[in-house]
Amino acid sequence: MANFKALKGEGHFPTLFMAFLYFDMSFMVWTMLGPLSTEIAEALAKTGFIMTAGQKATLLSLPILSGAILRIVLGFSVDKIGAKKTALISQAIVIASLLTAFFMGDKITYNILLVVALGLGFAGASFAVALPQAGQWYPPKLQGVVLGIAGAGNIGVVLDFIFAPKIAQYWGWYSVFGVGAAMAIIVFVAYLFLAKDAPKEIYTPRPKKVKDYLKLLGDKDTWWFNLFYAVSFGGFVGFAGYMKVYLMNTYQADMSAFGMEYLNEPNVKVIAGYFGAITIFAGAVLRPVGGNIADKIGGVKALYFFYGAVAGFVALTALVQLPFYVSILVLFLIMANLGMANGAVFQLVPQRFGKDIGIMTGLVGCAGGLGGTALIKTLGWSKGAFNGYTEGFLIFAAVVLVAIAGLSFVKTRWRTTWGVAAGGRI
Repeated sequence: MANFKALKGEGHFPTLFMAFLYFDMSFMVWTMLGPLSTEIAEALAKTGFIMTAGQKATLLSLPILSGAILRIVLGFSVDKIGAKKTALISQAIVIASLLTAFFMGDKITYNILLVVALGLGFAGASFAVALPQAGQWYPPKLQGVVLGIAGAGNIGVVLDFIFAPKIAQYWGWYSVFGVGAAMAIIVFVAYLFLAKDAPKEIYTPRPKKVKDYLKLLGDKDTWWFNLFYAVSFGGFVGFAGYMKVYLMNTYQADMSAFGMEYLNEPNVKVIAGYFGAITIFAGAVLRPVGGNIADKIGGVKALYFFYGAVAGFVALTALVQLPFYVSILVLFLIMANLGMANGAVFQLVPQRFGKDIGIMTGLVGCAGGLGGTALIKTLGWSKGAFNGYTEGFLIFAAVVLVAIAGLSFVKTRWRTTWGVAAGGRI
């Protein structure tokens, strides 16, 4: 609370508020295809195009992949033309993508949907714009609370799962893109008038160069952090993107019965959205908790705990056909621990790369998106090849175990080298 009070009289609140709103809206748009996956598949089927499991995974993973790569591209753009211009150009591309899907409606083809998915990646890359723009206005002592406010947009994916299927039920799946476009236009106009780049007397840009990225890519610790975040954030965004597909393919009858008995809701796709929102909510809101735990017991020890829980629960899901309600609880715990692991990773990154945190945020964020892309494709492959998800879950559990082994490999070196002077617990 004290930190929030300290914001009074500091920085530029309209810019901070718009950075939050822009990121929240962008995260909602970025993950929009996930909760609409079933509705889109049914619409394409009516035109004679039956999506395979692999094609569905490709469609869901493209915004994640595009967003991962564009985080670095937009990072360069922020340095070159400023955060505000970069955000407006990016938002314009997102709006165009949303309007394309809306106006084409049920006449849209799978290939055009792939192009729309690539355009939505610009929303996922907003992380590289909103956070720097907000942070530029505030002193170092307030960066934690400022970036926490600006980065709270992860909750956008939860809103997707709650509202998108219901909107699609009443007005068609494409109407969700119309609503998203309208909201994005409102944010665009508000951002145009309210957000400002920090003046030079407050913030002096230090443009990043390609050689700066190449230098850090030559550091072996960069690759370890890329692995750790590919597991934590990649796991979170990958499961979030594929959650509705998994629930519909595995527990459709259970969700249908629940909807009729308790909510008088006959549309099982809406119920799947609700349960998806429940599981994803944990990972969206618990990231700061993970960072706080890492501050108290050390980032490495925290990651041991979070990764260990994820590996165990994912293996349980893979090997045991869990009852529906137990499965929802286990998925909730998987997402909760992935969300907290995200916070723990970024408790460590500034301690190791304090002078290069901007570049490392781009590199690690890109790795997280690539991890999410790989997870969605793995689950789609598992469904297509084996008509189930056992193999896909086991592969992810194995990757988590590799990350745990990596922690064991680096912890002593970290604690006896840069950890000594880092000032925090690792």
